Amino acid sequence: MADTSRRPIGMFDSGFGGLTVARAVIDVLPSEDLVYIGDTGRYPYGPRQADEVREFAREIAWSLVNDHNAKAIVVACNTASAAAFDDLARELPVPVVSVVEPGARALALATQVRRVGVIGTVGTISSGAYQRALADVDASLEFVATACPGFVEFVERGQTTGDEVMLLAERLLAPIVAADIDALLLGCTHYPYLSRVISEVMGPKVVLVSSADETAFALADMLRAQDLLAPSGDTGTRTFLSSGDVEWFADFGRRLLGPELSSASRWERSSND
Repeated sequence: MADTSRRPIGMFDSGFGGLTVARAVIDVLPSEDLVYIGDTGRYPYGPRQADEVREFAREIAWSLVNDHNAKAIVVACNTASAAAFDDLARELPVPVVSVVEPGARALALATQVRRVGVIGTVGTISSGAYQRALADVDASLEFVATACPGFVEFVERGQTTGDEVMLLAERLLAPIVAADIDALLLGCTHYPYLSRVISEVMGPKVVLVSSADETAFALADMLRAQDLLAPSGDTGTRTFLSSGDVEWFADFGRRLLGPELSSASRWERSSND
């Protein structure tokens, strides 16, 4: 079991958004080795068909297992979680953690007036994944969801403030503002980078909820329950891979994550799955 516990955690996202989850995992589980794949060569996932996203997710998850010997997989992408989590959990030989369920639990705890909202990509919102997850957590909650196309593209360009972003946010968030909620789940791992703009539009009475920390806690609980936690004391290694422009991924990713992303390499697709 000691050898198994020293294997890395595998994590993936369509690009940079999952680095919010990686940041939380590094902070909560500093002894764990981590391999992160950012599929920047095929981002964004949000506008793509669910079947296509599902195949991307399977390809990357199996690469993390076969090529990097991952002991667990974190689907650090809401769109991929909505499209592929059930399939991955069923077919992979290691446990899988999604960002959807932890986010739903955190949102239910954050509301006082029992009216909540979720924003996400077109793929995530249209899948109904959060609607189902929230119903499982607390079916009595009043719930409004809306897609925010364009948010991911702004983040991936490094444009997280300014008039263009604000105008888009005001237009897209209008139905959420009108619903008079008091807690809003950022149902895409890119959206925390826009939290200042989103908070300004929503107003001070609305709590913004990110699933990153809750996902890290859920991962820690799962690893502990299955006796897969790495021995404490040492600092884990962090490996970052990209399917697109590696230099851009390393430079921009380091600004988002921090010094742990000192370099990146190209993700070479596995021939096996």
